[in-house]
Amino acid sequence: MSAATHNRRGRPATASPDDVLQAATAQYLAGQRLDLTELAKGLGMSRATIYRWFGSRESLLGEVVARQLELLVAHRRATMREHGARGLLEVFDQINRDLALSKPLRRLLQQEPRGGLRLLTSTGGVVQPRAVACVEQLIVDEVRCCRYDPPADPGTLAYAVVRLAEAFLYNDASSDIRGDYRRLREVQAALLGVPRESGPPATPLTTSS
Repeated sequence: MSAATHNRRGRPATASPDDVLQAATAQYLAGQRLDLTELAKGLGMSRATIYRWFGSRESLLGEVVARQLELLVAHRRATMREHGARGLLEVFDQINRDLALSKPLRRLLQQEPRGGLRLLTSTGGVVQPRAVACVEQLIVDEVRCCRYDPPADPGTLAYAVVRLAEAFLYNDASSDIRGDYRRLREVQAALLGVPRESGPPATPLTTSS
């Protein structure tokens, strides 16, 4: 056996798209700005291959964020104790709180204020359509089980729920609503048709940068 043959057989397998996603997710969860040069170097591959697989840095980052969101929705759906409008509100409220307090998301918006907001809220991007699909599926599941009669078709209602969340969770801090999941809950309750809860109005939440 020649040395060349031995070396070829001794090389590790070429990194896959899943390997890229895992490495990119690790950077994101660590609060690091996604660096494709570092990513490619760590995986022993070229940036060109990453671009060929994912199209752009923004698309790769969007896929990472979208998958994390889908995992979060699935987790909160699995812990759902009520059903119907109130059950949906509880799930949405838990998701909103998780997103508002998410360090990776906050770091993304700090590192890339405009780009990060566009990535999270663009209708033509990766994240928002996947978020709407997740919410729509939650609503459809309740409708199919005859536990909820939505005030609008599930797709439209899901889009409204997501857009409201974007406004309250990701909006510019100067408007004094970024991260205010308490007021968001009140508005989503009205949207879903949940009667207003008794008690004093929610105190606005102030988040530190």
